[in-house]
Amino acid sequence: MNEKKVQKLYLDKIKLIKKYNFYYFEKSKPIISDDLYDKLKKEILKLELNYNFLKSEDSPSLRVGYKPSKNFKKIAHRTPMLSLSNAFNEEDLYNFQKKIINYLSEKDTYKIDFSAEPKIDGISASLTYKNSKLEKGLSRGDGKEGEDITLNLATINDIPKKILSKDFPEDIEIRGEVFIKNSDFENLKEKFANPRNAASGSLRQKNPEYTKKIPLNFIAYTFGYEKGLKIGNQFDFLKQLDKWGFKTNPLNKLISGVKNLVNNYNEVEKKRSDLDFDIDGIVYKVNDFKLQKRLGFVANAPRWAIAHKFSSNKAISKIIDIDIQIGRTGALTPVAKIKPINIGGVLVSNATLHNEDEINRKDVRIGDIVTVERAGDVIPHILSVDLNKRTNSSTKFIFPKNCPSCGSKTIKEFNKITKKNDAVRRCSSEGYNCDKISIEKLKHFVSKEAFNIDGLGKKIIEEFWKLKLIKFPQDIFKLDYNKIEKLEGWGRLSVENLKYSINQKKNISLDRFIFALGVRHIGLENAKIISKHFISIQNFKNLTKKNNYDELLNIDGIGETQVNSIKIFFSNETNIKVLNELAKVLEIKDSNNTKVNGLLKDKSFLVTGKLKGISRAEVKSLIEENSGNTVSSVSKKLNYLIVGEKPTKKKVENAKALKVKVINQNEFLKMLNKTG
Repeated sequence: MNEKKVQKLYLDKIKLIKKYNFYYFEKSKPIISDDLYDKLKKEILKLELNYNFLKSEDSPSLRVGYKPSKNFKKIAHRTPMLSLSNAFNEEDLYNFQKKIINYLSEKDTYKIDFSAEPKIDGISASLTYKNSKLEKGLSRGDGKEGEDITLNLATINDIPKKILSKDFPEDIEIRGEVFIKNSDFENLKEKFANPRNAASGSLRQKNPEYTKKIPLNFIAYTFGYEKGLKIGNQFDFLKQLDKWGFKTNPLNKLISGVKNLVNNYNEVEKKRSDLDFDIDGIVYKVNDFKLQKRLGFVANAPRWAIAHKFSSNKAISKIIDIDIQIGRTGALTPVAKIKPINIGGVLVSNATLHNEDEINRKDVRIGDIVTVERAGDVIPHILSVDLNKRTNSSTKFIFPKNCPSCGSKTIKEFNKITKKNDAVRRCSSEGYNCDKISIEKLKHFVSKEAFNIDGLGKKIIEEFWKLKLIKFPQDIFKLDYNKIEKLEGWGRLSVENLKYSINQKKNISLDRFIFALGVRHIGLENAKIISKHFISIQNFKNLTKKNNYDELLNIDGIGETQVNSIKIFFSNETNIKVLNELAKVLEIKDSNNTKVNGLLKDKSFLVTGKLKGISRAEVKSLIEENSGNTVSSVSKKLNYLIVGEKPTKKKVENAKALKVKVINQNEFLKMLNKTG
């Protein structure tokens, strides 16, 4: 197929998906089923993958989720409506509980009560009540701001317009799920693809009178902002919701112990087909609100909650080929190219095989008939092989011992913790010596949590790479815009927009810059910790001169694995060159640790030894929340050394010699007006 025919086919499909999006998002009236929509979306993405010259601002590769509709006023949530981490099996639940216990610095026998709440597959909404009256109702939107759909929500009988109870908080956001019962959907299925679409379309009608005709339901499950709430735990809060006049899920339970959570999960899953509403898993929340507050959040999800997804749909297909993909850290990931199949309304043509060990364990081969599962309804993977249908000509898949991209030897690193070789095989090339790694590092560099450059997505990075417009991150800030303007699909306006976007991001914080470098094992949270330690880009760069990586071990939250990764990064001359070149063209802001008016203002602390019932991470958080700061070693600048069980003697001796005040855990807590 020549370029003109490909372009026409692509634009025809873009026109179609734009039309479907208009009817779904603007008109709230889907005119195509989920599976056909997903099939069209996959076809567009496949065309973009195969033909780099294809691009459109209406492509599904550039549009993720949806923005609040133009039909409604946008309003910011007073407390963001965050997403949840997912668990898919018992091991995930044990890891979730263990992380909580470790953060709280408790023993493995520590009992945690969880509120187990079946997760309804509906549309999230937030209701603001002031002085017991419904004042405002918002959709979830993008989590930060939602649509003002107050009038539509007010048509739902399940939502109280006024609370008569005297113990109702003076100002509170009640959050829950809007949904349509499966029995009610029978009368609507000709207009909507599924109950969730029906609920979404109904809520986003311009005229509330139309919404009123739809049998919408509301189940409450949590709160956002609150003032005057006098309840100490989640399960009591759910009971109180009932008393206030809200409906709650009848399957909610208070449970402790992972085994009991799993037993309840299995029981609820068996009942799933008998329910009159769709559920796609169970949400577990630490019951105690004080513990929730202590645990806090990681990135965009709470530490104290997780969604345990139900078993996903499965289907049978054939493996056409096994492709080896290479990530930015050099990891070789095998992906099975399968005969396209529809799983849960989604056309699946790729399935991950995870790593070499997984292929060997399941003995997966090209040509095999396999069971494919969409784990958590998201990532398709090969569940099992039907050996009875394997042909005599089948041969074992040999994992490459050399990188398919650069030819470097592939290795399995030895894990000091497990005392075993890692399951993942990696390209041994460092820095930007491997083309595939380089491209992935560049994609990471411009990603949302790094530089977040509008108009410079993954496809454009690949295009510019092939045209030799970029090879290293610093090249992004030295692009030949005259050459880009002459490329097919580009014009003066689009080039000016790209130039503006790139120039806007020349000013960046130190933590995001460190994260953008793509150092293995250095995620956004670790980057924040490191930036607070070094404060400036110059101090960070000086690591190469001082060659003293052991000082990093003194940073709370940074371990040997991270230190070794940083050491390897700085041992590569290309990486150092990239770092220096970027420092020339960027304005990298110093990390600002200063907070005002806290109880520990201008005081510095260092912890040595194990504290009782509180982890170092939590101590650090408490110090920073109260305007203090933590340091990595004993010096004249240190104000307090907090001593726990089995402290480092040398630190205590040095502190006394420098006349630094040595305090215990209780004395520290008293400084915060807390008791030990």
